[in-house]
Amino acid sequence: MNDDQLLRYSRQIMLPDFDIAGQECLLQASVLVIGVGGLGSPVALYLAAAGVGHLVLVDHDVVDLSNLQRQVIHQEARIGEPKVDSAAATIAALNPATRVTTINHKLDEAALASAVAQADLVIDCTDNFQVRYAVNDACWATGVPLVSGAAIRWEGQIAVFDPRDANSPCYRCLYAEGDDEALNCSENGVIAPLVGIVGTCQAMEAIKLLASVGENLTGCVLYFDGKRMEWRRLKLPKNPDCVTCAG
Repeated sequence: MNDDQLLRYSRQIMLPDFDIAGQECLLQASVLVIGVGGLGSPVALYLAAAGVGHLVLVDHDVVDLSNLQRQVIHQEARIGEPKVDSAAATIAALNPATRVTTINHKLDEAALASAVAQADLVIDCTDNFQVRYAVNDACWATGVPLVSGAAIRWEGQIAVFDPRDANSPCYRCLYAEGDDEALNCSENGVIAPLVGIVGTCQAMEAIKLLASVGENLTGCVLYFDGKRMEWRRLKLPKNPDCVTCAG
């Protein structure tokens, strides 16, 4: 690291269990972020601020006025622009040392598998069950850890699925099948700070995994109730009959 990096990241480097070694891990890491909306906004912002060296942002949508209530990486002046381009511009202003690759289209199975295989970590910030299943399956096929988040109405959840851990469940162990209408903010609504809370937790789990620090959420699901400001941490066992991770 150079002197500017030592100064920029000094508050992290002074943590005894993180130190320069942890910061080096972030600087060398490549993270694939699927979705740059409500969850992807804080994820991308905090990972860039923390010093992750390469972010790959995937989203085929454009910035809409209704996004601005919660998708804090975007600005009103960028309405109509691709979300990945808007996010890349904000990241460049925050930390120009973070390299950003943008993918402004849907990934088919082969392209998704290739993108996942080139990442050190994948963060699912989508609101679509079919995409979540595809990302989960690609992570399991390539052995890349996955940080999953969801936020709807006043409630959110965070989980880590790590195929490197023989005891880790996968996303299909949590939801064998799902209804996209129940997951979509446009159909159900969402309170603005909720996505920030969940997305920030996803970023925290990502940093811990990349730097091999602390205890991550593998084998658990963390639930958040915004109305009551309550957290619940529940065990998630591996499903022995799971079509993705069993056997």
